[in-house]
Amino acid sequence: MSKYDYDLIIIGSGPSGRAAAIQAGKLKRKVLVVDRRDRLGGVSVHTGTIPSKTLRETVLNLSGWRERSFYGRSYRVKDQIRAEDLKARLHMTLDYEVDVLEHQFNRNHVETMDGVARFVGPHEIEVTADAGDTTRLTAAKFLIATGTKTYRPDYVPFNGKTIVDGDEFLEMAEIPRSLCVIGAGVIGVEYATMFSALDVRVTLIEPRETFLDFIDKTLIQEFTHQIRENGVDLRLGSAVEKIEDAGKHVEITMANGRHVRAEMLLFAAGRMGNTSSLNLEAVGIETDHRNRISVDRKTYQTSVPHIYATGDVIGHPSLASTSMQQGRVAACHALETPTLPESPWFPYGIYSVPEISTCGMSEEELQERGIPYEVGVARFRETSRGHIMGLEHGMLKMLFSLKTRRVLGVQIVGEGATELIHIAQAVLNLKGTVDYFVQNTFNYPTLAEAYKIAGLDAFNRMPIPDEFKVRKSDTPEPAKLAPKKAKQA
Repeated sequence: MSKYDYDLIIIGSGPSGRAAAIQAGKLKRKVLVVDRRDRLGGVSVHTGTIPSKTLRETVLNLSGWRERSFYGRSYRVKDQIRAEDLKARLHMTLDYEVDVLEHQFNRNHVETMDGVARFVGPHEIEVTADAGDTTRLTAAKFLIATGTKTYRPDYVPFNGKTIVDGDEFLEMAEIPRSLCVIGAGVIGVEYATMFSALDVRVTLIEPRETFLDFIDKTLIQEFTHQIRENGVDLRLGSAVEKIEDAGKHVEITMANGRHVRAEMLLFAAGRMGNTSSLNLEAVGIETDHRNRISVDRKTYQTSVPHIYATGDVIGHPSLASTSMQQGRVAACHALETPTLPESPWFPYGIYSVPEISTCGMSEEELQERGIPYEVGVARFRETSRGHIMGLEHGMLKMLFSLKTRRVLGVQIVGEGATELIHIAQAVLNLKGTVDYFVQNTFNYPTLAEAYKIAGLDAFNRMPIPDEFKVRKSDTPEPAKLAPKKAKQA
């Protein structure tokens, strides 16, 4: 019998905590998940991934955005879209997600406890419930999956109504006529472009000269052109000097002397590791300037071997998809169970309007590494499916090695990008080449056909491999015709 209460205690129930708990349950180990009842599912379910993507789908459906190329820019499915319309679908989705999570925990015999956990010793935590009651528990192994919280600097006069962070934004009482978003990271870009689709006048401010730097520059140029065409006022390269709450509006003064006035301000410039309440000093774990935890990226062990950390709390790439994988791998390692390693290539998905998704290396990375490459590009308007859907924009870009012909990276901007990218991910991980896209048939008409177009675009500029060349010896010579005899006179 174990000297500990549990084999594994998981602090946090977001994507990585959830995946780790279910994996431990499948292994028939005694596992406990500690989280606040109103936060079961983590940031991902309540204020992050699921809400923002649900909001995006609601906005595109109610606004008739996808049909405007056919019926004109004035086309609407619902004339007056209110905050209640957006929230109705949101709450239905969130309730369903939590219900599914609770069912998965029950089915896999995962125990849960409501409250806030803090370490009091190497193998012991104290859980404080909402009512103030405390419980002490021990475990052989721990997994920290507490995620992140919004960064709220002192110079921003947050009031929860007109000046809000990413978490408060979803609780808006009414849709503003104008919106200023500070921070052109993933969250800022997603919300800015969503509300632009609702015909809200949006100003997106980013102090740096560039944004979304991990995305291929060609894609960012295409994306920038589209969002500006959709009405987003993108202001790069100037810091915010002052933010004033003027009651009915917010006044933003920029370092270059320009002013922005909007009914609502969304501050979305970064997030912090949610570790301040864990009392990590008690176990000797240190955090960085953003309160994130360093781990071994193969095992997800912290500096204390029996304590693991996964998900957004460890920083990059901070994706729900990668967090799930991390949680599963960490649980298997903690419980000494062999498992397959993580795939080296994973997709990024940005659910903006239009969507962006990438997998593999960007053109800039290839240039930095000095890898000879060829580019293949396809425009969605070049596909029959694109015409049927009324897509005026959207592109797929593929990068191939000139030496090995292998796919090195794929970038997509446009409708369905986050779904389409998985074809590229499969070919990348299976070390496929440009020849795959040339030789294989794609359903017609589909947007996936863009892969064939881009593949041929690159193929036609690349040297023909020897095995494709028709050798002279392989070509049968035509039979020599006997000369006709001259007619007898």
